[in-house]
Amino acid sequence: MMSNNSSEDSDEDEIEENGVRGKYFSIVTSFFSGFPEFIRNWSCFRRVAMLNVPSQSFPAVGSQQRVAPAGQSSRNKVVLKPGHSLMDWIRVAKSGRDLTGLRGRVLDVTEEELQKHNTREDCWTCIRGMVYNVSPYMDYHPGGEEELMKAAGIDGTKLFDQVHRWVNYESMLKECLVGRMAVKATTVMKAPPPPTSLLPPASLNLSSSLPPLATLPLVPPKDVRPSYDWFQTDVTVNIVVYTKRKLPNSGCSTVDLQDDVLRVEVHLGKMSYMLHLLQTSCAVGKIQVSIHKLVKEKWAELGEPMEFHDSLFKRKDRDIFYRECVLVSKTEVTHDTWLFRLQLPSGTAMHVPVGKHIYLKILIQDTEVVKPYTPVEETLVPATQDTTLETDDIFLMIKVYPDGVLTPHLNKLNIGDHLSVSSPGGPFSFRLLREVTHLYLFAAGTGFTPMARVIRLALQGLDSIRKTKLMFFNRQERDILWRSELDSLAAKDKRLQVEYVLSEPCDRWTGRKGRIGASMLTDFLVKPEGSKVLVCVCGPSAFTELTVG
Repeated sequence: MMSNNSSEDSDEDEIEENGVRGKYFSIVTSFFSGFPEFIRNWSCFRRVAMLNVPSQSFPAVGSQQRVAPAGQSSRNKVVLKPGHSLMDWIRVAKSGRDLTGLRGRVLDVTEEELQKHNTREDCWTCIRGMVYNVSPYMDYHPGGEEELMKAAGIDGTKLFDQVHRWVNYESMLKECLVGRMAVKATTVMKAPPPPTSLLPPASLNLSSSLPPLATLPLVPPKDVRPSYDWFQTDVTVNIVVYTKRKLPNSGCSTVDLQDDVLRVEVHLGKMSYMLHLLQTSCAVGKIQVSIHKLVKEKWAELGEPMEFHDSLFKRKDRDIFYRECVLVSKTEVTHDTWLFRLQLPSGTAMHVPVGKHIYLKILIQDTEVVKPYTPVEETLVPATQDTTLETDDIFLMIKVYPDGVLTPHLNKLNIGDHLSVSSPGGPFSFRLLREVTHLYLFAAGTGFTPMARVIRLALQGLDSIRKTKLMFFNRQERDILWRSELDSLAAKDKRLQVEYVLSEPCDRWTGRKGRIGASMLTDFLVKPEGSKVLVCVCGPSAFTELTVG
């Protein structure tokens, strides 16, 4: 199976919702102490879209990745009481307790009934048509009671999707299920009869100088909806998707052929076009998938259409799709961080673009646990410039937390074990990097992982970026990820400058110490005259901000 797509440029945002095609998006908060005020005072800057959005309950409070003082976090996390971790909640959910208060009954909930349950002790909310009693979960929620109460007594689907759509709420809250929302009866209105003539009504006073309406040519609306076609040879079946817009160089499509079911998803900005069947030249908006036949015979049809075949949805409304990948290696990076290499199934063609993330899903004690990770390359410094030698394998740099839920499980996996991996996601647009001359990066702990591919791309793929500077925060010297590679890359390419900052340095450490402050930023953030600057901040929980000036 082969998927072909290439292009010199990307118009991936052309069909985003409500015509949002502004040069930059305004979505951002800051977590570094002193950083927000500094940026606000730097009047040439404005704020734009996040590189990696997913909210996470990791790392644990006190982790070396937390740059802010203990208890401070821009993600509105709270310090949970002892005995209220995710694993504790899983135990509560499996204890047999009646968490709904309905003694096993399942209700059809009206909007009026839902609105009555809006207190801390009696809190119902609706997510995608299903109603849950979240009162028992209040003390276990990493975001705290205040965040959950925002959805009390109402449909909380939009709020949920804004913060953590990737969380498998159906598994987490299955014992809290009250029922489903009752469907309101709607009045069926008769459609008006079609006009018998295209001539205007007699009461409409038109200038005699205008031609009759019936003689004007009717201009059909532009058809921008993607379409597909297929053709075959003796040995292959070829499916062509016409996107009717330009596409990025790579990563705009994922193809999965599993158990005679073909799934092709094309990512078009905020939209998703999918082919789902049983059984790309991007400059002109075309993606071609070639499948080799097992038997040289003519196919009468491409396959039997399945659910959501030939559909165009907003990407946020498309269910997250997973495929089973194989763990082929695990390499130690530091004393507590490993590089996991995952191999895609033979029937999958997928590339994760720079700045995008994937989700890992694992079943732990009969509960699905999901967490986002931003892939890195196999190495920061490639041994060769030959791109034909690059692999489609996925590399994840993961810190193992002894008291965590997911990472200890990952650390116990054996070579050959399987992991569920999603398609790539995230709102980062590659075009941001093409419009700047100076790139400033701030990273803490494993928050460095989204930066790794950005650094490599800035040095090897974007001649317009004249300077890339990284300020890398860690607790101790032994915690610095890929330090030798960063130092080697900086020595070879003077466009890269790396500064390390340690919060718990040893006596022999001669580099920067302490936490970020205004004076440290003033020294680091120097804006040359006439330059366009991109500031990228990536810290706890792989949360990132971008600021452009």
